[in-house]
Amino acid sequence: MKEPRISLIICAYNEEKYIADCLQSSIQNSSGKLYEIIVVNNKSTDRTKEISLQFSGVRAVDENNKGLTKARQCGLCEARGDILAYIDADTRMPVGWVEKIISEFTQNSTFVSVSGPYVYYDMSKLYNFWVRVYWFILVYPLYFIFGYMVIGGNFAIKKEVLEKMGGFDTSIQFYGEDTNIARRAHQFGKVKFIPSLVMPTSGRRLLEQGVIKTAFVYGVNFFSEVFFKRPAHTVYKDHR
Repeated sequence: MKEPRISLIICAYNEEKYIADCLQSSIQNSSGKLYEIIVVNNKSTDRTKEISLQFSGVRAVDENNKGLTKARQCGLCEARGDILAYIDADTRMPVGWVEKIISEFTQNSTFVSVSGPYVYYDMSKLYNFWVRVYWFILVYPLYFIFGYMVIGGNFAIKKEVLEKMGGFDTSIQFYGEDTNIARRAHQFGKVKFIPSLVMPTSGRRLLEQGVIKTAFVYGVNFFSEVFFKRPAHTVYKDHR
């Protein structure tokens, strides 16, 4: 298989505090292997779009219907690559992340999507320890049991598969959207969760909402999507 073209898509709502670091790390650490970088400005009222356009080669597009899945769908419509890689605006891409994605898709034709875990650059060592425990005792086993797992701010998926799926489910507001993606993509091939495909991100939601509560809410919505094909929670809060 020839090397795929990677479209990096960053969905952003009022991310002026984080978007510059996200873009800078993405440009510096991707070794020129990104086909394009798209920032989907999801009805921001701050300088998110203005800051994004300061980076050479970055394309900023507007999605004026607020909502994460709507922003993701906008990215799908705008992207021209073979593989669409989605990261959050508060992430900082590490060296080798793009190369790992290219390698996985190039060497494994049955893969339709790959994803990996988070580490938190603004949380204490103790918080990160308990987060790692959560990954190992719950997330990894669930992946092996059900055969699919996607983390919304750290995944890549074949564009043709997304199109066959009918795109993203824009009726989902926030919680459960990543499991929805994984569950539907799994019908078309292998959805691989890779422990080494780590993405540093902000722990602001964990810090403000609480680690235990956040883990519980995400867990409930995972099982709700798996068994009932819909999320359990429709209300969410933006942490900015």
